[in-house]
Amino acid sequence: MNAEIKPMKTAAELKLAASFAAMRDTLPGGALLAARRLQAFRHFEALGLPHRRVEQWKYTDLRTLMRDAAPLAGAPSRQAAAASAGFSFASAGARRLLFVDGTFAADQSDLGGLEPGLSIAAMATALADGDAAIEAQCGDVVPTDDVAVALNTAFMGDGAVIRVADDARIDRPIHLAFVFTSPTAAAMFPRSLIVVGQRARLTLLESFEGPDAVDYQVNGALELVIGNGASVDHVKVGREGTQALHLSSVMARIGAGATLVDVGLTIGGAVVRNQLFVRLAGEDARLTANSATLIRRRQHVDTTLAIDHAIPGGVSRALNKAVLDDESRGVFQGKITVAPGAQKTDGKMMSQALLLSEGAEADHKPELEIFADDVQCGHGATAGALDQDLLFYVKARGLPQKDAEALLISAFVGEAFEAIECQDVKDALMALAQQWLAARPEGPAPFISGNGRAAKSAGNPLIVSRGAQPQGPAGGSE
Repeated sequence: MNAEIKPMKTAAELKLAASFAAMRDTLPGGALLAARRLQAFRHFEALGLPHRRVEQWKYTDLRTLMRDAAPLAGAPSRQAAAASAGFSFASAGARRLLFVDGTFAADQSDLGGLEPGLSIAAMATALADGDAAIEAQCGDVVPTDDVAVALNTAFMGDGAVIRVADDARIDRPIHLAFVFTSPTAAAMFPRSLIVVGQRARLTLLESFEGPDAVDYQVNGALELVIGNGASVDHVKVGREGTQALHLSSVMARIGAGATLVDVGLTIGGAVVRNQLFVRLAGEDARLTANSATLIRRRQHVDTTLAIDHAIPGGVSRALNKAVLDDESRGVFQGKITVAPGAQKTDGKMMSQALLLSEGAEADHKPELEIFADDVQCGHGATAGALDQDLLFYVKARGLPQKDAEALLISAFVGEAFEAIECQDVKDALMALAQQWLAARPEGPAPFISGNGRAAKSAGNPLIVSRGAQPQGPAGGSE
């Protein structure tokens, strides 16, 4: 007889269980959502925090990295200083919706003069009012068994509910600005639902930030429904404090002939995992998923994509750019799945890491899972240092070492922002990248890899590949 072996619960898992038991009856929502919350938490209890033996989390051992679970954040102080939250997008003229410590701050948000076809509400208010349509959609846009999403579903608090009517064009970007202000560690679980009607247009911005001296925790989720023929740009900036734990999940469903451009920039946080689950659910749906990471010291950032081509004719492009300094670690995991019958799929994925020190680490794990025979799919990955020939060329024009490096690194990460339609948003992201570069201390030139072999197969002349790690584009099926 084999005895069942159950791992011991960690302190974080025990605290999460205690918090859910104490608060489950006070969380907003009706009976349907209460049942869904309970089901989600039971799923978490059965699996526990993910660890290195869970394939999808093998590079981000949350069971080890999350030593403790912070209590849920309370109502923010009325004096909470959040006026400058999300300032990076001010030049884009965005409509800011402010969330302080996980709670919607209506009095500090821009809710006046909404464009025709646009409606905005607070998630907590909608759930408390028993909005059946929202309760039915939460967790149903792109179903996933991911544990981080399950925890968010169990504890989901406030967030935004945005609806865009058919044929409405929302020219002014909408900015969801999340800021943590409490002087003590706490956790927040924001949840937002965005429904964009057929042939509509929307630019959605998100930003997350908080203080450096507090080990707070964020587990956010955003569900995005894009109607047939619609077009959405989603841009997310992570500027969390140096001790923060940040988990973010986007679940998006793209209709026929619709387009989603998803771009992320991460420069803050101690441990960060950004997840994107996308289902191309209509013919000729298009996805561009780009991300840029600039980190130093011992920061850990994991970018994970799961792209599901469910219907014929879908096109997806994924590009990850990581700049890693000191002893930081960048992880990219991407999986393209082509369902049976999803013929004429065109999916490509590339991950590139720029290592600025010998202590930095880049882990790439691109995957293809193809069940159709008339497709074009491929992936590639490179890791290496700045090309010393190019660096010498730039320095020969009179630029000092640090400025020459910054110029090349800006060009490297800037490629990830090119898909964004709004020029002001692109400029805001480049400004944040340049601020990070300006804060780099003066130091020795980046290391030169042993073989010095140019990584031209990856289409990027700014890096030289390191050792045998890089892999050129791998053919799927043609």
